[in-house]
Amino acid sequence: MLYPLRFKKVFIDKIWGGDALENVLGMDIPNGRKIGESWEISAHPHGMSIVENGELAGKTLQEVLNEYKGELVGEKVYSEYKELFPLLIKYLDVNDRLSIQVHPSDEYAMKHENELGKSESWYVIEASDDAKLILGMKDGMTKEKFVEKAKKNDFDDMFDVKAVKQGDFIDINPGTVHASLEGSVLIAEIQENSDVTYRIYDFDREENGVKRELHIDKAAEVIDFGMKVNIISGNLSGSETEKRLVEKKYYTIDKIKINDTNKEDVNQGSMIIYSILDGKGKIKYENGELIIKKGESILVPVNVKVNIEGNLELLRTII
Repeated sequence: MLYPLRFKKVFIDKIWGGDALENVLGMDIPNGRKIGESWEISAHPHGMSIVENGELAGKTLQEVLNEYKGELVGEKVYSEYKELFPLLIKYLDVNDRLSIQVHPSDEYAMKHENELGKSESWYVIEASDDAKLILGMKDGMTKEKFVEKAKKNDFDDMFDVKAVKQGDFIDINPGTVHASLEGSVLIAEIQENSDVTYRIYDFDREENGVKRELHIDKAAEVIDFGMKVNIISGNLSGSETEKRLVEKKYYTIDKIKINDTNKEDVNQGSMIIYSILDGKGKIKYENGELIIKKGESILVPVNVKVNIEGNLELLRTII
């Protein structure tokens, strides 16, 4: 019988990584590595999750999906995605400037990269006082102007820049240019199962003595030049214990707060994924319990009934 699954973290070295995954979220980071991303729940070949707990320990998420199909993700989800796990869950430590980038739609990515596009959402767990992100293009910027300026390495007066703070939630649709520009941010990220990124500018940084590859022409094809990005607060106020952050075709995300109470959760349509933002507690299920804490992510298979106890703030993602 299926049960709530925790996976071994897959650490991804990034030129812009820092030490917040260890110092803030309590992860055991390998010495000497500059980690920018922890892939928490992934069936992508660039970082495959392996079950850490229970009878399925040692199996990959892909193996579990292949074996249990709709019993894991939900029959409706499985009928749409088949053996392709639909989501990729991460924590990001952006301690330096994240390259200016854009992700394609499903249609473009399948045609040109043979994988899904990338719709993603960011919840800001922590942010420095000076944290600023690039989110979209300035009014009046056209594809022609973009290509002309980009190929001259002239990126002045091109992008919308927005300040961000702890608790901010940002939904980044395909075609939205985005990056970090100043300060540092620690982010919980929910996204489609894709690793397709078109890099526009990387601030002339070098990795192993070589500037990282740019993708100006492909970026120009997929940028939505009129896209405007709204930042909403994900913080709960007063007696609020739950808040809908986004609902779209790829996924639905709620922010949840639990204070010394039981929360019973069961979803009849899809799996549930919890990203634990703060606190500690336990997930109880029919044949056991799982201790959980800040910086972890848990996959609850469809129709598995759980009770959550403790003092916790978390994101709940369903499809």
